[in-house]
Amino acid sequence: MGFPASDTRAGPAKRDALPASTSAAVKVVIVGGFGVGKTTLVEAVSEIRPLTTEETMTQAGVGVDDTVGVENKTVTTVAMDFGRITLNKELVLYLFGTPGQERFWFLWKGLFEGALGAVVLIDTRRLEASFDVLGRLEELDMRFIVAINRFPDSSPHPVDEIRAALDLPESVPIVECDARDRASSRDTLMALMRYLYTLSTVT
Repeated sequence: MGFPASDTRAGPAKRDALPASTSAAVKVVIVGGFGVGKTTLVEAVSEIRPLTTEETMTQAGVGVDDTVGVENKTVTTVAMDFGRITLNKELVLYLFGTPGQERFWFLWKGLFEGALGAVVLIDTRRLEASFDVLGRLEELDMRFIVAINRFPDSSPHPVDEIRAALDLPESVPIVECDARDRASSRDTLMALMRYLYTLSTVT
């Protein structure tokens, strides 16, 4: 019995295919506390339609998730975010955004497997949300930079003050970022790659 042919060939859409010149692909993880803008950054910078796992927040998180400062947040990442950006003709970054709530941190080990480095997004209005995140990265021996996500109602703070508050060594770069803006998010990823390159050339 014959059936009508259908165009169901496997593979990425033409617009999502990697350039033929691509010679290196790097895994990068976007981390940070609850509600700091990880999903926003991945969505803003990804050249393909990003995969997100946001779900509506429910009563199950009441008393468990720390929503101080983000009381108006209605959705949250429950597994990961995924996107991709081509930095130049040869280099592609695969982006994995982690969930921010501590109850989902059991997923981190798998998300960090094979990652070259991480961007830690912080909200200066809630710096305490970053302390445990930085501690986990140190436990994982993961190289990272810190990106200050500027929110409309956040007050500017000198980088030296933020470095001291987070107890970061001078060697760890701190950059400013607007996670809503593609160019700013791309610059943040470039800062991470420059940092990782510098570390690789240190003898």
